[in-house]
Amino acid sequence: MIFLMIMNNEQPKQLHNSTGDDDNDHNNNNNNNDDDVELSFHPPINFATVEDRIYRSGFPQSTDFAFLDTLHLRSIICLCVESYPKENLEYLNSRNIRLFQFGIDGTKDANIPKRIITDALKVLIDVRNHPVLIHCKRGKHRTGCLVGCLRKLQNWCLSSVLEEYKVYAVEKSRETDLNFLEKYDVSYLRQCLHSIIYQYHGYGSKKRRLLYKEDVQQKPPIRSV
Repeated sequence: MIFLMIMNNEQPKQLHNSTGDDDNDHNNNNNNNDDDVELSFHPPINFATVEDRIYRSGFPQSTDFAFLDTLHLRSIICLCVESYPKENLEYLNSRNIRLFQFGIDGTKDANIPKRIITDALKVLIDVRNHPVLIHCKRGKHRTGCLVGCLRKLQNWCLSSVLEEYKVYAVEKSRETDLNFLEKYDVSYLRQCLHSIIYQYHGYGSKKRRLLYKEDVQQKPPIRSV
């Protein structure tokens, strides 16, 4: 199996619904109709773009399905230990979306299992699974650890990796997660990827770069979410 890792300079983005204010009743009525459309495309909690065709969020609810349709997902990576809800499975089956479930204990003091994260990372960096959504329950800790390992594979400096984790964990950063991210070694995966083509043009006109050399990448500033 061939795994490809992509890198771009886009900042993680949080999607929000927005409304407009107009002075006359006619425009207000139009805005109300627009609001109804926007509300029907409600993103999952803590949704954001990690990279082009890679997304993160909390656990999707049925009210989020219409929004997920706009992503044209091919795969979902779930990091929860609980059985996947029947309603969600029916949605995935109806859209031919493949589910990869890697059960990780979400309690505060639980250690992140290196083997499971590595297996999830292998799925994540295989472009044949893209577009892909990563999620746990709230989209903060377990999801943040997997994304952090992805960033290390992309050669982000450690301070940037930890900063991104903290942005999404907000005031609930976990020391066990931060220690895991600091110690996680991606050299094995990098060795597997080292011989793959290191530069290509993909997905429209955006130039994407494969990072298989020893330079350390500084992450662009993260906007508040």
